[in-house]
Formats: sequence, C-alpha cells, structure tokens
Amino acid sequence: MTQKKMWGGRFSEGTAALVEEYTESISYDRALYRQDIKGSQAHARMLARQGVLSAEEADILCRGLDQVRTEIEAGEFVWKRGLEDVHMNIESRLTEIVGEVGKKLHTGRSRNDQVALDFRLYVAEALDNWQRLAANLVRVLADKAEAQREVILPGCTHLQPAQPVSLAQHLLAYAWMFKRDFERMADAGRRVRVSPLGAAALAGTTYPLDPASVASEVGFDSAFANSMDAVSDRDFAVEPVFCASLCMAHLSRLCEDIIIWSNPAFGFVKLPDAYSTGSSIMPQKKNPDVAELMRGKSGRVYGALTSLLTTIKGLPMTYNRDLQEDKQPFFDADRTLSASLEVMGGMMEALGFNAVNMRRMLKLGFVNATELADYLVGKGLPFREAHHVTGAAVALAEQRGLGLEDLELPEFQAISPLIGPDVYEVLAFEAAVARREAPGGTGPHSVQTQLAALRGWLSTAR
Repeated sequence: MTQKKMWGGRFSEGTAALVEEYTESISYDRALYRQDIKGSQAHARMLARQGVLSAEEADILCRGLDQVRTEIEAGEFVWKRGLEDVHMNIESRLTEIVGEVGKKLHTGRSRNDQVALDFRLYVAEALDNWQRLAANLVRVLADKAEAQREVILPGCTHLQPAQPVSLAQHLLAYAWMFKRDFERMADAGRRVRVSPLGAAALAGTTYPLDPASVASEVGFDSAFANSMDAVSDRDFAVEPVFCASLCMAHLSRLCEDIIIWSNPAFGFVKLPDAYSTGSSIMPQKKNPDVAELMRGKSGRVYGALTSLLTTIKGLPMTYNRDLQEDKQPFFDADRTLSASLEVMGGMMEALGFNAVNMRRMLKLGFVNATELADYLVGKGLPFREAHHVTGAAVALAEQRGLGLEDLELPEFQAISPLIGPDVYEVLAFEAAVARREAPGGTGPHSVQTQLAALRGWLSTAR
C-alpha cells in the first residue's frame, strides 16, 4: 500500500499499488501544467479580491506557482505518480516552496471545476492553432489556384470524366471546405471559452467567489450558469473533435485526389520529393505515402470522437471518474489534426501540376458532350432530344477513336442537320469553361470573384 493521499482524511490505509497504477493520470495530464498554473493564479488573485485570502497570501501563491512553472519547463520538476494528477503534483510542490499558505490555494474550488477549466483552456488554445493552420491551407490553395487559372482538366462525377473545369476551380473547392472548417472551429470556440471555476465539486460554494472575474482573467468570454452542468459538461471537448474529424475528412478527400492524380495513368501532379517515399525493392517507385498516411490518420480522429461520445453517453450527473478518459482522445486528435494541416500546407505548396496530361485526358472523356447538347437546345431542339442526338455523336466518335471536336462537319450533320460550322467554337474546352460564369461556376470571372472573396476573408481571419 502507498502513503495516504491529500484527500485521504477518512481512509485508514493507502491505495493498492495496482489501483494506483490503474487510476493515475499524471502520465498524460501533465500536459495541462500551463493551464493549471494559469487557472490557479487567477483563482488566488480572485480569492484576494474577495477577501478570502490576503493580498500578500495571493502574491506568495502566484510567485510560488511561477517557480513551479519554471521548474517544469527546465525539466527539474519531479512528477510523482502517487500524487495522481497534474493538480496534486503542482499543489504539493507549491506547498513545499511557500509553506502552509500553499494549502489555502484550493479554497472554494474542487478538482472537478479545476480540471474542467484546465482542459477548456487547453482545448481553446488547440482550436486557435487549428484555425491558424486551416487559414494557412486556404491561403496556399488560393495561391495555387491563382497560378493555375489557365489550366483546364476534366471535372468528374462518379470518378468519370464529366465536364471541363479550370484547375483553379478544383483547388478552390478545397479552399472553401477548409474555410468552413475554420468557421466551425471558431464557432465551437465560443462555447469552449466558458469558465467553470467556482462550481466547486457540483453545488457551488459558500465562499463569496467571483467566477466572472476569473473567466475574464484567463481570457474566457463568460462563466458557468449551472454548477452541476459546469463540472459534468464535456461538450467542449466533443464538439471540437467533431470539427477535427470533419476537417480530417476534407484532408482525406484532398489526399485521395493527390493519390489518384499522381498515378502515371493520370499524371496530373508531380509529387515533391520531400513529401514522397520510395520502395525498398522497386527503384522506379515514387509513392504518395504522406497522402496515404494522412488519409489513414483520419480514422484516428474519428476514433477519438467515438471514444469521447461513448465516455459521456451514460453518465449520471455530475462528475464521474469516467471523465478522466476525456483527455487522451483529445490530445491525440489535436496532434493528428495539427500535424496533418501543417503537412498538407507544405505538400500543396510544393506540388507540381502537369497541364499537358490534363489536356490529354480532356480529349479522352467527351467532356464537351454537354456543350453539344446545349448547342442543339439553342437551335430549338428540346433538351431530351438534344441529349439523344449528342449520345449518338459520342457513340460515333468513340467508335472512330476520336474526340467530339474531331468529327467532320458532314458526320455531325448526318446525325442532325441543325449542327453547323459554329459547333466547333462551342466544343472548344476553353469556351466551355468560359461560358460558365454563373456565381460559383468555373468561368474565369467567377473564379476571380472567388479568389477575391477568399483573399478578403483571409485578411480578417483570426
């Protein structure tokens, strides 16, 4: 058996060593040390303002906590598993440094509201970092789109050639996705930045605390409204991990395009050496391993979301020890998303495009067939009939191994006398793209409008 705990007043013997090993959290929640110290200093100063502690006592506590932080960051702090968690480790060392006044720090609070504040602070900082990285990826994609406005490739549905689009339009589709991710993270952040300190164990406290002032001091927007909800809520972790999961889904989709496009059968992109790997046996290989691994890592973040939802789904009010299991899934999701966003930004910046291969693929997929159908509609043919006539032209071109634009005029006119020499202007890929200037379309003016909107947003995004 181990020595008595700081909470062990009513216990006659210590915790079994196996139980201590099973229940400890210090091996991972030490990552919250900065947040724990920040919250404790705000709590101490508030206690002094409220007359619960003297100003001198609060100053001693705050200076002692500064010393604890210095020791941790210098690698001199001794973490003790017997003290269970980051809170008890810091408080114990603080008391060693400042003496009996250290035992007053916990006045008016519980580990229940303390850990909720620490974790919220950590999550808020993670969200800020995710937003920074997401905004950078939007910038990289916008820059790439700007540089590739003249390049045309086959846009696909069902992974089959459909219509010609500008490469800029394709890249901007991802830019808008990651902008939405940024906005979701920002919105979630408003619900994260609510301080629970002052809720104590579950029922509030008899001390004349000022939770709003603590919230303001730690940089949060407000304090809790209900003490029971404050200590049991973990929405503030679940919602950001949902945001991370959706962002990873978007990254995975972009990875899928890169993986497909890097195959020589497409040859649309040239993988940067710094973001590729080779084969141990096949010298010619250049594998999109970074994109593949990122695609796979999306499952880690989905798993974190499932873990958090499972942890909270059957919990009664209020705090339950199950909630110790909330941190590791979030930490893993944070590491995974942060690294993935940063890596994707670097990979996209270095990625090369092959416009020649994109042009070659345009001619293989009859992506201008819709242009012919619309042309016939313009000549007065009902669309459903125009669809059938165009299908016959596609069948003929396919039989002859040609693109639609390569058929002779008599061949077209044998299918429909409505087709005249002007059809070739309509079938040109550049013309097909240029005609689609409806808002959000692939036309050059629409693309430029999108770029301007994203640039304006980036200039204000925080």
